[in-house]
Amino acid sequence: MAPPTLAPSRQPQHKKDRIDQAIDRARHALMARQRPDGHWCFEFETDCTISSEYILMMHFIDEIDDVLQEKLARYIRLKQRLDTHGGWPLYHDGKLDMSCTVKAYYALKAAGDSPDAPHMRRAREAILAQGGAAKSNVFTRILLAMFEQVPWRAAPYVPVEIMLFPRWAPFHLDKVSYWARSTMVPLFILCSMKAKAKNPRNIGIAELFVTPPDQERHYFGTTTFTSKLFLVLDKLGRTCDPLIPSSLRHKAIKRAEAWFLPRMNGEDGLGGIFPPMVNALEAMDLLGYAKDHPARATCLKSLQKLIVHRDDGTAFCQPCVSPVWDTGWAAFALLRASPDEATQDAVTRAMEWLAPLQELELKGDWAEQAPDLAPGGWAFQYANAYYPDLDDTAVVAGLLHVAVRGTPREGVYRERIERAADWLIGMQSDNGGFAAFDRNNTHYHINEIPFADHGAMLDPPTEDVSGRVLAFLGALGRPQDKPAIERCLTYLHGAQLPDGSYWGRWGTNYIYGTWSVLAGLALVGEDMQQPWIRRSVDWLLAKQHADGGWGETNDSFFDPELRGTNGGVSTPHSTAWALLGLFAAGEHASDAARRGIEWLLDHQQPQGEQEADLWYHPSFNAPGFPRVFFLKYHGYTAYFPLWALTRYRQLMARSRPSR
Repeated sequence: MAPPTLAPSRQPQHKKDRIDQAIDRARHALMARQRPDGHWCFEFETDCTISSEYILMMHFIDEIDDVLQEKLARYIRLKQRLDTHGGWPLYHDGKLDMSCTVKAYYALKAAGDSPDAPHMRRAREAILAQGGAAKSNVFTRILLAMFEQVPWRAAPYVPVEIMLFPRWAPFHLDKVSYWARSTMVPLFILCSMKAKAKNPRNIGIAELFVTPPDQERHYFGTTTFTSKLFLVLDKLGRTCDPLIPSSLRHKAIKRAEAWFLPRMNGEDGLGGIFPPMVNALEAMDLLGYAKDHPARATCLKSLQKLIVHRDDGTAFCQPCVSPVWDTGWAAFALLRASPDEATQDAVTRAMEWLAPLQELELKGDWAEQAPDLAPGGWAFQYANAYYPDLDDTAVVAGLLHVAVRGTPREGVYRERIERAADWLIGMQSDNGGFAAFDRNNTHYHINEIPFADHGAMLDPPTEDVSGRVLAFLGALGRPQDKPAIERCLTYLHGAQLPDGSYWGRWGTNYIYGTWSVLAGLALVGEDMQQPWIRRSVDWLLAKQHADGGWGETNDSFFDPELRGTNGGVSTPHSTAWALLGLFAAGEHASDAARRGIEWLLDHQQPQGEQEADLWYHPSFNAPGFPRVFFLKYHGYTAYFPLWALTRYRQLMARSRPSR
């Protein structure tokens, strides 16, 4: 089913007046959502997996908040696709996802829904028709093993002794992404100790299996020689596990504790993301930490802070929060929206809030690959000192530079900007690209291990992050950065697809990736008429819909043939990204740009669902992990369309002949 069509807004017919009025409405709406201290933080939504896991976490530790549980259950029920497949998808209008549906069903049953209720029966039929809960992914099967719904052989063998592996071993924590290592370390404890959920209400889901779990023999699939080899090693390790000395296991558990406890990150949580937080809480419960132990109590608080309570009586759990990211982009959107004092004060307060969040002292996990590099990055969340990311750093440092450039305040943030640029340069991978959190995180064999059926164990360089870093370095214009810029250009040239598009790791998808790269290329001064760059521009032009907008389905992460398409349905965020990409290439006066701008004007809503969001759309707009976990940044339709309109007005004003 296509997303609902947005009702065109009624604006004055004169185009300039329409643009000015649309910008003013969006500007005021966005400013109204700014927090008193100067930052923005929009809702950050995902599929029902995390809300379901929150319910099951309460049953694991036997700390059940029945009021919250019912709010979460209401949200989960509303997201079930009873009109189509009967289960739960990974994103709006997506296909049934087995793991999400199994967890949602289990959570609702734990919350008290009868398995005979029509919605539960429908979900169960959908699960069984797809082969049953045994077909769930690794993380779901680990959860089911802890709730004693499947035998532990259904889960991969992940001994806590991995903590003792030397760095030269084929698998080591330093060789996986930050989100993988922070999730895995407490999970090693849970798996090695074969954790058992308290499950006080004794809820089970035996009815979701085609073959009884103890009789199932096909929990793991293999497709390559490497994956088959790892499966053999998995079975060998499982066989040898009883021979591991208890003293060695105890030492490894202590090593795991010693790893995650310093990274607990206060009430912002381990890794700043839900999976490590919940695993750490459950590991501490298993290890006997009292409920009032400071580390355990703080960990629970970090999870509770992720809950969003809505006025309709529902609640959902966010995967994390996005204040730095939202604040950087919102300020960029407002920067040229109006010269009036209120708007510029909003931008200034945003920068003043952002600046001190730069990490200048702690060397996080990234330092394993860059030990001599001084810190200088920003995190995505309020606090995540061990894991600053390159994308946020490029956006925030770029904002601080561009906003004060050529003004009396030009030197205010100079030292911070320089530190950020130095850190980014030091984080460049050997292939010339930039990843999100690490450098040279390219040990691709790790994605073949049984634990990694989601294929998201690594953080290799990506086109979109590389484009963003390139944009900042280009705007900054330091002579010493030219070698790094040239290496990045070589990387991007090689990463371009034959049709000219670029994959988007952190946004949906090829439209997002192509815009990110074009913006970077323009700001480092590349000739945008070069044939290879024109291929990217022409690709964007070719993907414009008949109505003037652009749209892209998350299905393009599964089927590249769908890149840049959305069944003809345009969306505000995709349209804004495409327009910003065209503007970077000098196409602001083109007919395509005019039609895209008219689409945004026609589809600005008279009242946004969240006040600031005058282009609300239900579609998800980013992957957490491509193909397995998707996100909806609620801020994307609040600030990117505004920025596109503002940029268009600015460029068109420059191109008008003077009288």
